[in-house]
Amino acid sequence: MTAEGLPISAETTFPPEYGKINIGNLQLESGQVLQGVELAFERAGRKGGPLILVCHALTGNQYTVGTDEQPGWWYGLIGPGGYIDTGKYEVITFNVLGGCAGTTGPNSMNPLSKKRYKSEYPKITIRDIVQSQVLALRKLGIHQIKAAVGGSLGGMQVLELAVAYPDFAELIIPMAVTPYLSDYGIAFNAIGRNAIQRDPAWNGGLYSEGDRIAGLEIARMIGMVTYRTGALFNERFKRELKDSETFQVESYLNYQGQKLSSRFDANSYLILLGAMDSHDIGRGRQGWKKAIERITAKTLLLGYTGDLLYPPESVKEIAEALREAGKEAEYVEVKTDFGHDGFLAEFPKWGGILQAALTN
Repeated sequence: MTAEGLPISAETTFPPEYGKINIGNLQLESGQVLQGVELAFERAGRKGGPLILVCHALTGNQYTVGTDEQPGWWYGLIGPGGYIDTGKYEVITFNVLGGCAGTTGPNSMNPLSKKRYKSEYPKITIRDIVQSQVLALRKLGIHQIKAAVGGSLGGMQVLELAVAYPDFAELIIPMAVTPYLSDYGIAFNAIGRNAIQRDPAWNGGLYSEGDRIAGLEIARMIGMVTYRTGALFNERFKRELKDSETFQVESYLNYQGQKLSSRFDANSYLILLGAMDSHDIGRGRQGWKKAIERITAKTLLLGYTGDLLYPPESVKEIAEALREAGKEAEYVEVKTDFGHDGFLAEFPKWGGILQAALTN
């Protein structure tokens, strides 16, 4: 179905393709070199159409569009006739460097030691993630794109891309993100990190496949509380009991923790928390307001009410600074009880804003 609820003709549907691309050795911002780096990707939509790079969030992956049988995490926003129409655009998403869905990460084999990296995987930054994706796109023969879109960790990548590679994207749409991760955000990451590393089962990162890392479950529970608003929790759970000893909200958080730990690697989670902590587009560039002077892309920023981690007023400040620097920038605030998770929900509220930005 289209965003307007109209049927899709077979001629406009293009099933997604999946694969990996080897970008060779990658020198990281730290100076360390990762050997034989591979990036896993999903490529959907009209081949040869204007290309949109989607950058995923912390526990996301490359399965952005997916299929009717296995919907991706932005299914409903992106698809045939959707707000981002795969009948018109080509959409590509990479699993981030350090991830655990096929891209070189802690669970990958180290070509030098012939063992899995695990906790020996080097620290990475948002700049490393962006560099790896630009190199992968170039390997695919792509040197310019229509747009880059993403929220949270994905939004960090979008901002960094526009600063580090000013001519690469015609349009950027960073959502639920600020120019740098605040101390408040770093604090929550520190709690999550401690929950994992103090769990005896983590074993210094040398746990076995299938081991239950309760610390990762707790880290996810902490995250869920910060991603959504108190109003949403209160409206959904209403202090109801699941049984004589457990509130429904407790059961929900336990379920979310167990669900994540069954599909996500604890060492990857730690690596990506560290990458988020590194996020500061102004680092080494005389501050973020000076750094955004490099941006040449049109910019649409979305903030979400109730976002604890990336307050809408801080997102709006980026648009104001861009305009002061003579850039073309727009800010839209989406009213939602989903808070930070607003960019993953309620697509009819804001999908049309993206659709219009891509058309103009």
